[in-house]
Amino acid sequence: MITLNRPAARNAVNHDVAVGLESAIDALENDPDVWVGVLCANSDGQARPVFCAGADLKAIEAGQLDTLMTARGGFAGFVFRERAKPVVVAVDGLATAGGLEIVLAADLVVASTRSAFGLAEVKRNLVASSGGLFRLPRAIGQAAALDAILTGEPLEATRAFALGLVSRLVEPGEALTEALRLAEQIAAAAPLAVRASRRIVRAAATTDDDTLRAMCDQEFRRLLDSEDTKEGLAAFIEKRSPRWSGR
Repeated sequence: MITLNRPAARNAVNHDVAVGLESAIDALENDPDVWVGVLCANSDGQARPVFCAGADLKAIEAGQLDTLMTARGGFAGFVFRERAKPVVVAVDGLATAGGLEIVLAADLVVASTRSAFGLAEVKRNLVASSGGLFRLPRAIGQAAALDAILTGEPLEATRAFALGLVSRLVEPGEALTEALRLAEQIAAAAPLAVRASRRIVRAAATTDDDTLRAMCDQEFRRLLDSEDTKEGLAAFIEKRSPRWSGR
């Protein structure tokens, strides 16, 4: 579990957050015993909960924009980070500007009904340059995305759920619990198959069908030779739960 932890600053991304989030993803990717990540935020003491308000505007005003990025991950050390393992994000409040771009870079979104999602950059004469302008239309469709992007007004959680941005919608205070439940369900599946399936689904947005068919065939044949495929077939025949090794 990874936590954005600047509640007094609405969890805005500064240099420490960017470096810390990149380091946390490194730990997730490098630990063979951890198969799924859950990203959440500390909203203690906030009158209106905020998952993340995006970039720390004080840093931008001071000309320190580059300190909010890393070479491998881009903004927040996360939005353009190459990784193999799925990340579930738990949102229980407002995710706006770069905060929504962090959400869009994750794989699955669990949100409470008091959450909202927005790209408010146009209200500050900025553009969402860390993935929001192309990932939001992919997630919810161009018409709804343009409405949100060009007005800067946030989408309420129920609307985001209906449009497909949010995969599971829960009551306030329950987002993290449900995200952990979802992560456990993913971790119960074969990790090699989970990662292969994730790669193909994420590639589908920018890859032609012939290339995707070749990817599917390649992944299928690669998995056939793995220990976990033998274990999965044996477990099915023996009517027992499989014991995955990740090999």
